[in-house]
Amino acid sequence: MIQELYDKMKERLLQVSDPNDAYSYEDFEKEFSNIDYTKSSENPDFFKVKLGFSNKSTNPDPEYATAGSSGFDFRANLTEPMVLKVGKRAMVPTGLFFELPENFEIQVRPRSGLAAKNGVTVLNTPGTVDSDYRGEIKIILINLGDEDFIINHGDRIAQGVLASVTAKNVVKLEKLEDITLNTERGSGGFGSTGKN
Repeated sequence: MIQELYDKMKERLLQVSDPNDAYSYEDFEKEFSNIDYTKSSENPDFFKVKLGFSNKSTNPDPEYATAGSSGFDFRANLTEPMVLKVGKRAMVPTGLFFELPENFEIQVRPRSGLAAKNGVTVLNTPGTVDSDYRGEIKIILINLGDEDFIINHGDRIAQGVLASVTAKNVVKLEKLEDITLNTERGSGGFGSTGKN
C-alpha cells in the first residue's frame, strides 16, 4: 500500500514539473493532503529523502542541530592546524563523501558566525555538489577579514543544505537567434528596478 502511494506521488510530481502537463501543484495538494502519514504502521521515514554519506574523518557525523535547522555542518578534517592568511583562499577537506539521490544537490553555504566575526566565507557560495559526484567534499574558504585565521581539526567551517533541482528530463536547452527584451526590466542590470 505504502509503495503504491509512493509510486503514485512520484509520478504526480513528475507531472507537476512538466510544463506541458496541466496537472498542477494545487492538484497534487488536493490529491494527497488528506492522507495521514503518521498513522502508517510502516517506517515513518519512508517518505523522507535518503541522503547517504560516508564519514572518513574522526569528526562526528553530520546532523541537523535543531528541528528548524536548514543545513548540517561541515567540519575541517585536518592533521594539523591550517592558517588562512588575509585575502587568501584554501580548499579545506572534510572527510565526507555523499551519495545524493537523483534530482538533488547539496548547496555549500557559509556559516554566518564565521563570516560576521572573522570575515571567513565560502568563496563559491553557494557551492554545488552534484548528484553524480562521489568524491570528498572540500570547502573553498576565503579570508576577507583583517587578521589571519586558524582552522583547527573539527572546526565547523560551512554548512550543507540539500535542495531539489529541476529534473533534466523536463528541461530542454533551446538555442535561439535572439531573446525577447519586451519585459518590464528588459536588459537592465544592477539597480535597474529602481527599488531599494
